[in-house]
Amino acid sequence: MASSSYSISPCAACKSLRRKCLPNCIFSPYFPPEEPQKFAIVHKIFGASNVNKLLNEVLPHQREDAVKSLAYEAEARLKDPVYGCVGAISVLQSQVIKLQKELDATQADLIRYASSSPSPPSSVLFGRSRMGHGGSSSASYDQNSVFYYPSPRSNETCGHTQERGDHGSI
Repeated sequence: MASSSYSISPCAACKSLRRKCLPNCIFSPYFPPEEPQKFAIVHKIFGASNVNKLLNEVLPHQREDAVKSLAYEAEARLKDPVYGCVGAISVLQSQVIKLQKELDATQADLIRYASSSPSPPSSVLFGRSRMGHGGSSSASYDQNSVFYYPSPRSNETCGHTQERGDHGSI
């Protein structure tokens, strides 16, 4: 029998378990030899026999996702032996709740600010200047918004001066 000129490197699972990696090895597509730590962590938490059983029960197109899930859960179990990935999910959920409350408070502040800002004079609402009928207004009011937009040509609108930095303009 002639020997082949190259040898196939065993997968991380077979190398860790010190067994020959066969061509139909169920571990080899998911635990490549370049990632020995991935199998070591999964093996430590779940055991090689349980992982083998699980991979044989899962449909072939779902095996990659199952191994990713096992690796994630095993890593989470090493970090948090009691809660595992459930602990990480719980932390993320509490962050989402906190951020949602912050967003709600900010939106309420915006509504409160918008409703408490002074209304523009009625002459501006109807597009007329106080100076005369039919003349062009020196400011505009967007009816879809509560904000008052002064004319870029002048900082004086309807006899009132508006200083830079006032929150009434954008």
